[in-house]
Amino acid sequence: MKSQYDVVIVGGGMVGAAVACGLANDPQGRRLSIAVVEARAPDLSWPREGYDIRVSAITRASQRIFENIGAWQGMQARRISPYRDMHVWDATGSGVIHFDSADIGEPDLGHIIENSVIQAALVERLQPFENIDYLCPVELQGIEWGDDSVTLTTSAQQSIQAGLLVAADGGRSWVREQAGIGVKGWAYDQTAVVCTVTTEKPHQETAWQRFMPTGPVAFLPLDDGSSSIVWSTTPQQAEALVEMDEDEFCYALSRALDGQLGAVTSVGQRGAFPLRLQHAEQYVHPCLALVGDAAHTIHPLAGQGVNLGLSDAATLVEVLHQALQQHEAIGSYHVLRRYERWRKADNLKMMATMDGFKRLFSNNNKPLQLLRNMGISLTNRLVPLKNTIIRQAMGLSGKLPALAKRRVI
Repeated sequence: MKSQYDVVIVGGGMVGAAVACGLANDPQGRRLSIAVVEARAPDLSWPREGYDIRVSAITRASQRIFENIGAWQGMQARRISPYRDMHVWDATGSGVIHFDSADIGEPDLGHIIENSVIQAALVERLQPFENIDYLCPVELQGIEWGDDSVTLTTSAQQSIQAGLLVAADGGRSWVREQAGIGVKGWAYDQTAVVCTVTTEKPHQETAWQRFMPTGPVAFLPLDDGSSSIVWSTTPQQAEALVEMDEDEFCYALSRALDGQLGAVTSVGQRGAFPLRLQHAEQYVHPCLALVGDAAHTIHPLAGQGVNLGLSDAATLVEVLHQALQQHEAIGSYHVLRRYERWRKADNLKMMATMDGFKRLFSNNNKPLQLLRNMGISLTNRLVPLKNTIIRQAMGLSGKLPALAKRRVI
């Protein structure tokens, strides 16, 4: 551990590690000194039996970010699961929409990847960089804010100074709290139950999602034929689902998906996670930038949470590289505001969209149910509109940072 770095990233998860890898690959040749500070050592053992219960639906834009920072190959070497179709329908009516990657000339719509696979590949990618120190496990206990630098104090009473501090330490960000940045948002009256299951019928490399008044249930295809499920429902039902014996749970889950994949035949370990929407009032202060869940958390119904965080990472990397080219201080407020202006608008738009979908579908309002079923069916018939929606969801449109485009490094 050195006493001074150009950039210190607190949080070595998916988003924090992506920031580090992106910054280390400076195309202008300047070698920033970078520290990644992580309090808890991740489980990087591989291969392993069984699937993790936490997975992410990785979009094409996020795939390109991983490719451009050199981490995608490590994920492929472990396991990734492409999905080529998506089938979505409303349990309260006849509204159905189907997305097919072939319709937009893509080989797939994205990949379902275990969070542990992503984490392992990113930590592995950090190792060859001589200008990155991966400090783990290291706990922080204090921050002192200066005019043009930040000083961190560890629990071992060591000091680390940085020109820029990046907070990638999650929705309950300690760094954000120390900076006095408030958050706005609310808890949803929903909890997500997650696990891995096997089904009587093959998933056909298709993501299946059924909207019910209590919340959506999604079956996400895995490469061995099993599926990762995310069932968002009331906290009371979620507690009951977690406590059910295996046969009861399999039966309840089969009914929830309306028998589309036949009977659920086995289920792995179950977990439950309360859902909430949260947004930081600011993303930046002088010498500080928030990324990922430290800046925003959203409902998981479209699987966009981690993809928004990776877009944060790629955008921050681009803004900082441009600042270096222009001989600007990377921790200066006017530089960091460029990142905030770029990302905040996009994140707010996605958060509002997902919140709107949650409220539209998670209710028993009969007139609203009729209207949304008509809207779903109409959209399914309007192929150009449907294809525009899926390209946006894949991150193939709009203003993209360089790392989210085709290979640039």
